[in-house]
Amino acid sequence: MILFPGRHHLLTRFQAEHLTKLGGTVVWAVTSANHENTKRNPVPYHRREAAIERFSVQTGLRSVVVPIFDTAPTDRFASVTVKSIAVATGLDLTPDNTVVACSTPAVAALYRELGFEIDEVEAAYDPAPERPWDVLLRLAAGDPAWRELTHPATIDVYERYRLDETVRTVVNDPVVGDEGGLTATRDYRTYAEAFADAAQRKWALVSEHVRPGRIVDIGCGAGAVLEMADREPALRESDLIGVEVARHLFDECVHKKSQGVFRNENVYFYRRNVLGGAVFEPRSIDTTLTFALTHEIWSYGSQAASIRAFVQAIYDHTAPGGVWINSDVCGPDNKDATVRLRLFDPETRALFDRFVVDYKFPFTHTTDGDDTVILRLADAMDFLTRKDYQDNWLSETQEQFCGLEFADWKQLLTDVGFEIDPASRTIRNDWIVDNRLAPVSALAGLDGEPLDWPVTHVFFVARRPLNT
Repeated sequence: MILFPGRHHLLTRFQAEHLTKLGGTVVWAVTSANHENTKRNPVPYHRREAAIERFSVQTGLRSVVVPIFDTAPTDRFASVTVKSIAVATGLDLTPDNTVVACSTPAVAALYRELGFEIDEVEAAYDPAPERPWDVLLRLAAGDPAWRELTHPATIDVYERYRLDETVRTVVNDPVVGDEGGLTATRDYRTYAEAFADAAQRKWALVSEHVRPGRIVDIGCGAGAVLEMADREPALRESDLIGVEVARHLFDECVHKKSQGVFRNENVYFYRRNVLGGAVFEPRSIDTTLTFALTHEIWSYGSQAASIRAFVQAIYDHTAPGGVWINSDVCGPDNKDATVRLRLFDPETRALFDRFVVDYKFPFTHTTDGDDTVILRLADAMDFLTRKDYQDNWLSETQEQFCGLEFADWKQLLTDVGFEIDPASRTIRNDWIVDNRLAPVSALAGLDGEPLDWPVTHVFFVARRPLNT
């Protein structure tokens, strides 16, 4: 037998020739089988399996395909894979009956330690044929030569399910990282718990403005707000749609649906990056909800350009008379004013110096004595509203909360074509002020006169006019 471990997103003509020469049953250990729509794993397992089975028919090879779920990095990867195959198929792969086909030296070494003979596949040739991942990158780059190197079985499956478009979109995504999140340093468990805790409050804020029909929550997290919508009798005939880019959170949404958390049968989840192109048909959505999302689009995209593209996409998919309801952090009014920030807690003052180094968005400041810095009001508030995120510090310092103030939002929304509902407003989170800001800091103008704490959040209801 031939054990052939790998992600197997794409099969090559060379692989067909080489495996046919080796002969015997091929056991395809498809690794990262529980991952899809990430830069490392753009193709879902069931499509990879379909291509392998078609490949087997066309080449005459006898194949057994086994999904291997992703695990934390371990030097026991090879033994875990062999055990997983035994559990799934009953096949006992040993050095006496199996050759491991593997061109990745580090992985091959793990099997060699178990006593398996290694066939190096592409690595055994000079010059080495292109490996599947290199061919896939040709596809992502728009190089038509990928078709000449790819086996017809993969081309057929890619064409039938438009996987070539999926690969290009996912691999070239400027925002989403290799593992399917916005940032590799984020603790998604903490975020999911925070979303769940705040869901009832969020729903109470927006529920009276929701228009029945097709309701989409973009950046839905683990689906907690849609759970609130699912309990509303008035929305029982509506479609409830969640869009989430982070793989960890999307997987939790799908898990909840499979466990029967939602009573409405018309609940759907999509894993998409809304900046990668239109997600919904024009004029097809009655209500769009976004919570704590727009500052991430600003931060991980191209700031003003990305926000404008996002607002335009929301407008385009909103039905006439439909609404976009957004709640997020925002910059203070008159955000570019220069202020004096006094940090009378030594630990907070030291943390400011760390923030200057770790913060993705450089800003200018000067010091005045040991405890006072002079800077823009927006930069002061970005530090003060970030200083307590110690669990996710390296993630949070990649984000800018105060890129837009309310006046900027009003201008942008009206430019695109939205009408702003009178319910729209700014909010100051007094709990944050009383418990996190005021005990350790104070704001003043350049003249030394104390300043009141500014607003921290924005809430708006934007409607697409009926006659558009």
